[in-house]
Amino acid sequence: MIKCLIFDCDGTLVDSEYLCNLGLEIKLRDYGIESSANAMMEKYRGGKLAEILQSIEKEHNINLKENFISEYRKLVDELFEKELNPCEGVLEFLNQNTLSICVASSGPAKKINKALEITDLKKYFGDNIFSSYEINSWKPDPDIFLYAAKKMGMNPDECLVIEDSTKGIESGLAAGMKTILFNPMNLHENIIRVQTIYNMNKLKDIISAHNAEYK
Repeated sequence: MIKCLIFDCDGTLVDSEYLCNLGLEIKLRDYGIESSANAMMEKYRGGKLAEILQSIEKEHNINLKENFISEYRKLVDELFEKELNPCEGVLEFLNQNTLSICVASSGPAKKINKALEITDLKKYFGDNIFSSYEINSWKPDPDIFLYAAKKMGMNPDECLVIEDSTKGIESGLAAGMKTILFNPMNLHENIIRVQTIYNMNKLKDIISAHNAEYK
């Protein structure tokens, strides 16, 4: 029976994937690189920032300055303040949800909290926010979801993971958890072993149907 929902943050709770990649697009222009936010969003979705930057350096044969990450994060913060919104259906779902919930994200805790505060979602999660940076393990490894489940006092088979990236889906499945693909922009083809939703409002029906099997 599902007792706990584990949400990814970027692209699942908040519509931040485009803004994060827009920040990259803007900062890379300083190096003479024209790479669109949409193209990078599709290419790097769910990835670790350090690995994304290594890939960019290799692809374009450049060395990013030491302050690139700090300047990039500062720009993303500014973009978040101006344009960040919850993903479609998230507020409606959270307002009616009665299960335990938490966030498990590959992003830094400061960034996660900032995004949730700007979109007024922080009140739903409180301190139940877990970052890969806390345990030095990133998706598609299952560790962040197993860590979140343990912190929430749940067994893996009592948790439902909601993710928007293939790496996140792989991570949830590897953790032995029921896993849902949130695919509002229809960026992914159907993935074997997981259900797909295009609006967060559909999540309630999946949970009800799953838990009904255990009654």
